[in-house]
Amino acid sequence: MRAAGSGIRLMMTTDAVGGVWVFATTLARSLGLAGFEVLLVTLGPRPTPAQTEMVRGCRGVSLVETDLQLEWQDPAAADVCRAAAVLAAIADRFGPDLVHFNSFREAMFHWKVPTIAVAHSCVNSWAAACRETDAFTGDEWKAYTVSVEAGLRNADVWVAPTWAFREQLLWQYGLCQGGEVIWNGVESCRGPSAAKRPLVLSAGRLWDKAKNLSAVASAAPSVEWPIKIAGSSELKRTTSSTALTNCEFVGEMSHAALLGEMESASVFVSPALYEPFGLSVLEAASAGCALLLSDIPTFRELWDAAAAFFDPRDSDQLIAALRTLCRDEVHRVRLQRAAAERAQHYSLSKTVNAYRCLYASLLGGAAGRLTGAPCGEMLA
Repeated sequence: MRAAGSGIRLMMTTDAVGGVWVFATTLARSLGLAGFEVLLVTLGPRPTPAQTEMVRGCRGVSLVETDLQLEWQDPAAADVCRAAAVLAAIADRFGPDLVHFNSFREAMFHWKVPTIAVAHSCVNSWAAACRETDAFTGDEWKAYTVSVEAGLRNADVWVAPTWAFREQLLWQYGLCQGGEVIWNGVESCRGPSAAKRPLVLSAGRLWDKAKNLSAVASAAPSVEWPIKIAGSSELKRTTSSTALTNCEFVGEMSHAALLGEMESASVFVSPALYEPFGLSVLEAASAGCALLLSDIPTFRELWDAAAAFFDPRDSDQLIAALRTLCRDEVHRVRLQRAAAERAQHYSLSKTVNAYRCLYASLLGGAAGRLTGAPCGEMLA
């Protein structure tokens, strides 16, 4: 039986390793409230209890966990035939009207309904940014590249979260055109809090070279304010807390706990070498943090004139920028307000409306466009 409202049945893949989980579950919850019936299907490491709690009891949202590997965990595609069979069986049981992939490879399988592939990251662009391309020249990574390109070409439409990442993918995979851009969004924009503390916060996977969090830890002894870094220290995750000089690694936190830290922190720093969007940056801005960001194309696209920037490979620049933000209250408050104001442009409602319009275009209008702004105004 169809759900009330749009009645669209949407099968959506996700993973629990990084920001994709927050993106997928947030979008799924909003679509469920709009009358969609959403089936989230996990790939890769299983979600933690705290992660599954984010969708428990949500209207119109159900969850199926699989033991299928993510495409970058199986670059040679050794398990691709089983993956196709497992996902096809799930689709046969659920009967989706369309399939939304938060990955590439699965879009190259044969599907009976329209498909959309949302590009959150890829190994080749990651390697280029991290200067690690020599480590990915083996046959297995050539197979990975073929799978990613096939997924992008086979999907009815693919989406990037920024223009910068879209251009990177077009170049990386020899695509002449294609790719919609829909900026990610968050649920609320709270703005600067009166309870801000003299604290610098950073977050991300410590094992991911692209996050470059070691740069923040190295800068900490030269900065007056204490620094906290939240995130798993290995793919298997850890919640242990480790203290260094003026820097505390607090381990992996629940999403709610991390948002709480952002509410109290005065400054959020991201020294990323590579970031297709940076959802945690948007969440920090929405919580009223002043942003200190690496000067990379994605962050310039999203936060130019609303953040302070530095060369992520220049430790002296990072230390100087941190010291300025800690010492200069006027400058810090101005950046807090600028970030909060810019964050309002990346609202969850705009993101959800844009995806609903995209789904409607694939289904010939069956999804029912929302009233208000035309679809074109909802896209980036």
